[in-house]
Amino acid sequence: MTQVQQRTGLARDAVGLREVLFQSITAMAPGAAIAASIPSGAAFAGGALPLSVLLAMAACLLAANSIAELARHLPAAASVGAYAGRGLHPAAGFVVGWMYVFVQALVPTLLLLQLGFTVAPTLHDEWHSYPADLWWPWVVVGALVIAAAGYRGIQTSTVLGTVLGAFEIAVFVVLAAMFVVKAGHHNTLSVFGTSHTPEAHRGMSGVIAGSVYTILAFSGFEAAAPLAEEARDPRRTIRQAVLGATLAIGALYVFTTYAAAVAFGPDKFSAFGTDSWTAMAKASYGLFWVLVFFAIVNSTIANANAGLNASTRTAFALARAGVLPRQLAVLHPRFRSPVVAIAAQFVVAVGATLAVGFKWGPSTAFLLVATGIVIVVIAVYMIADLACIGFFARFRREEFSWLRHCLVPLLGIAAFVPPLLTAAGVPAFSFVSKLTPPASYAGPAVGVWLLVGLGVLLWLWKRHPERVVQIGTLAEDAEDPL
Repeated sequence: MTQVQQRTGLARDAVGLREVLFQSITAMAPGAAIAASIPSGAAFAGGALPLSVLLAMAACLLAANSIAELARHLPAAASVGAYAGRGLHPAAGFVVGWMYVFVQALVPTLLLLQLGFTVAPTLHDEWHSYPADLWWPWVVVGALVIAAAGYRGIQTSTVLGTVLGAFEIAVFVVLAAMFVVKAGHHNTLSVFGTSHTPEAHRGMSGVIAGSVYTILAFSGFEAAAPLAEEARDPRRTIRQAVLGATLAIGALYVFTTYAAAVAFGPDKFSAFGTDSWTAMAKASYGLFWVLVFFAIVNSTIANANAGLNASTRTAFALARAGVLPRQLAVLHPRFRSPVVAIAAQFVVAVGATLAVGFKWGPSTAFLLVATGIVIVVIAVYMIADLACIGFFARFRREEFSWLRHCLVPLLGIAAFVPPLLTAAGVPAFSFVSKLTPPASYAGPAVGVWLLVGLGVLLWLWKRHPERVVQIGTLAEDAEDPL
């Protein structure tokens, strides 16, 4: 690396394994996922939801393996865009990068909506003078917090994520342990079988359906990858963070879901909802529910912060290559943070959140944004699996393993077909229902963004093909020839 690169690039060697690991952990938003995302599968899996979580974890580990293997050789802020550009084709790299910036830019919107519809009703319940529908000030406060942390640089941002992530994990581990103790002789391993699935979704069909609806809880495990140019020893730390976050938070999800199932009752668990964790804590342990509330709020901020890190670093890398406006590659002279990209992310986060929130209400708007995110994220994971096969088959034949670099990625692709069809509302399975407005608008919105991206790609390929090709060469000190 030249001295010019050191002076003009992102802050090199600024964060270590711990911070990078918590970038992926907080991107998965464990507190918010435990409270909101995972319970959505209870209607299908019932008391067998812990088994559904295990299946979802297995599917995500397959994709995590492919991303980790690619990160070992291609440490770049463009992350999945660089992987697809090198492993498949430069055009694929552009499309994946274009879509990944889009989806990560929406992550703060998703979590700020959840922050709004979590805080406002809770404050109203405790202090009736506070309007239950006054959710939008919390959106602005949350957006300002993550923008300020991002402006101060990756060290400040990742330290914030580490502290917030550790707190939310600790709260849910303690509460889950208390639920297990309270369950007493009702503790049972039968929740890892199919005997407690509801009548409408008996057996493995209910378990599989439940796993499809818990995939959202795992999305974000790859978010460490865009920090490759700011991490120490990125070929090692990014790989460990991606796999470690998936395993560690997957284990947390299994434990907390098990605890909730045995405490709530496996045979009535299909009625478990998004407010059940707080209600159970309040009923069983009094003021402990306050910690649960703060853990959920904390999780929304931490996840939005991780989304900002991922989106701004990816946008920075693509702007540096010349396929997005060059201004997005402008860095703060002291903090080495992509300040223009952060400012753009702040505007998008606040603008989009208030627009969809006022149009449909924060809870309904949350479903719309979540649907769009899941569609894109799953597609990106599937393409990363293909890129893993292509990269090792073309450029690393001496390392190529039929198991690790072919069979595992193919299994990962197959595992993500059901959740992709479910997120898109394609009724290919009995448990899939057609989406209703506004959630049904997510697919067309994603399609419009993709078409715009393809138009930009065609223009670039005609006028500046070298910029598209550069996406696949953005890995720091890449050793592999094109």
